[in-house]
Amino acid sequence: MARVKRLWPLPLLDDVDDAALDAHYAWPELRAAPSVRVNFVSSLDGAVTVDGRSGGLGTAADKAVFGLLRELADVVLVGAGTVRAEDYRGARRPTRGRATPPPIAVVTGSADLDPGSRLFTDTAVPPLVLTVESAPAERREALAAAGAEVVVLPRLTPDALLGELGRRGLRRVLCEGGPSLLGALQAADAVDELCLTVSPLLAGGDAGRIAHGQPGAPARPMTLAGVLHAEDALLLHYRRAPR
Repeated sequence: MARVKRLWPLPLLDDVDDAALDAHYAWPELRAAPSVRVNFVSSLDGAVTVDGRSGGLGTAADKAVFGLLRELADVVLVGAGTVRAEDYRGARRPTRGRATPPPIAVVTGSADLDPGSRLFTDTAVPPLVLTVESAPAERREALAAAGAEVVVLPRLTPDALLGELGRRGLRRVLCEGGPSLLGALQAADAVDELCLTVSPLLAGGDAGRIAHGQPGAPARPMTLAGVLHAEDALLLHYRRAPR
């Protein structure tokens, strides 16, 4: 990996080692309710994908931070569309302080996931599939047979999702998208942190932004907690600010 520099907070660091990187992304003191950290990558002109996938935007430093954020999380929350588009596999590196990796918790109203995909076949822990009663029973049964823990919730709203994760003791929630899930979390004012890598690319095309949802939700002020620089990319870390 190329050398990572810390630009903020001061003092400047010309070479961020593993210990400094851990400290940079350490979770603040936890509340009783789950805390939500979001991780995304974007091009300079705001695209979240290249050729339909986010992988074309990543750098070595971004990939390293991606892995670290998973290690520091209790659970990875992601929408089914992102799972399908990115060909997600399960987490395999142990979480800090736990003996197992964080489970991937997939939000899907239709249970439309491939039981033969890497999410189920290449994982160290069973994924959680968070769905609703209206999802076809045969799909839910197929996912359970593939090893998933299928959880039927009354609704897939942020309060219901985070309530279920909190009930399981999964309080450090890392959300990896997609845009609809992030938009719902933002509308519910449930985003505590945003980690955004700005990749040094002009992507063009018709790719979407990191979040979308219904208009009218109030804007959430955020405060800059950290900035890293590597390979011409900026790795930004924001925390929620008081309104």
